Amino acid sequence: MLAAGNPRFNGANSIGCIEMSEENVVYIGRKPVMNYCLAVLTSLQGKGSRVALKARGRAISTAVDVAEVTKNRFMRDLSVEKIEIGTEELESAEGGTRNVSTITIVLKMSE
Repeated sequence: MLAAGNPRFNGANSIGCIEMSEENVVYIGRKPVMNYCLAVLTSLQGKGSRVALKARGRAISTAVDVAEVTKNRFMRDLSVEKIEIGTEELESAEGGTRNVSTITIVLKMSE
């Protein structure tokens, strides 16, 4: 479960999978793809016409799947506005650091 106290995601106002800030954010983890698709659809029904999918490491492929399934099956007027990739340095159990890839996919409803 993703919560505000979870060190993996630094969301001050996160509630479940969705953090309400400037734009809606869905953090992708280990749950099935359809759970995240529902979170995207729910956040788009509320305020705003944008939603950001954020993932790290092995969850990156799930984030891409969520974007494509949501776009092709549920909302044909949804498009990818922006994709950001990056790297985070995390402390490993041995005391060193390791690099973890990150991705942010911003989906926008066409007007």
